[in-house]
Amino acid sequence: MSLKLDAAQVESAIRGGLRVADRSGLRVEVVSEGYARVRVPFDDSMLRPGDVISGPTLFMVADSAMYALVLAHIGPQLMAVTANFNMNFLNKARPGDVIGEARLLKLGRRLVVMEVALKIDDDPTVVAHVTGSYALPPA
Repeated sequence: MSLKLDAAQVESAIRGGLRVADRSGLRVEVVSEGYARVRVPFDDSMLRPGDVISGPTLFMVADSAMYALVLAHIGPQLMAVTANFNMNFLNKARPGDVIGEARLLKLGRRLVVMEVALKIDDDPTVVAHVTGSYALPPA
C-alpha cells in the first residue's frame, strides 16, 4: 500500500478539481501509508447558532480528509467519489481550525473504506466520528 502522491501533490490535485478547497483554505498537512490529515482554518462563516461549527462544515472537512487519503494512495484520479458517509456528532465543536484525520480500513479495486476523527485545533477531543467509502473509477 505505497503512496502515489505526497501531501503537496494531493492538495494541488484537490484544489485543481474542487473550487471550494480554495475558498475554505483547505490544507493537506500529512499523508502517510493508511493516513491523511487535513486542516480547514477557522472562519466565522463556519458557525451556526450557539457558536458551534456547523454540520455542513464538519461534513466538508471529513469528506476532504477521505478524498485526500484516497488520492494519496491511488494517484490523481479526481473521479473517485463518495459512495457512503455516516457521521456521529460526539462533542460540541467550538470555534477553531477543524482537523480531519482519516484512516484507511480497506483499499479495494473498486471501493475504499475509511474512518475519520474530527477535532478542533490541537484539542485531542473528537467532536465527530465518520465512517465512509469512496467508489473508484474503472481502471
